[in-house]
Amino acid sequence: MELKGKKIGVLMESDFYEKEIFYYQSRFPQEGMELHFLTRLWGQEKLTFKGHEERAPFDCRESFENMDDAALRNYAAIIIPSGYVADRLRYTEDPKKIPPAALFMQRAFADKNILKGIICHGLWLLSPVARVIKGRKLTVHNNLISDARNYGAKYIDADVVVDRDLVTARTGGHAQVFADKIIEILSKKVRG
Repeated sequence: MELKGKKIGVLMESDFYEKEIFYYQSRFPQEGMELHFLTRLWGQEKLTFKGHEERAPFDCRESFENMDDAALRNYAAIIIPSGYVADRLRYTEDPKKIPPAALFMQRAFADKNILKGIICHGLWLLSPVARVIKGRKLTVHNNLISDARNYGAKYIDADVVVDRDLVTARTGGHAQVFADKIIEILSKKVRG
């Protein structure tokens, strides 16, 4: 329980991969960690999203939209999950502006103490701020290998890749090894 009270933020939207999200709901709390699902609430108290495969409903009540830097620093890790969450969060009302979720991730990348986790198609969210992963080693779903290279990242053919404060995994089916790697890294940080 050395990670008790550490906060993990998982970005959320519709078309999430249910098995991955449900796994996180059990795995991170097993380590005593606080799990927070973050989204754009569009002024609502909560939004209900539907999963990609089974259309499972998922209520989300927390937003990253007005989170200041002090609140963001309270997170040990921020995860962009698989499925189409990243694509949906890339929406911006003004095409001249970077989407709020991409700006949020840019802020997270600016803080080297926050572990960033990206799995499968989660890389899509970084397309408007690709400079944050330029030159970084990562893995992604096979469909996004060219995207990763076009963003300036160094694609590694592996199920899980760690590059300093960035952990990436190939598919939502790798959620277990991905979560375990995040837990391992955070545990080492706690032990010093």
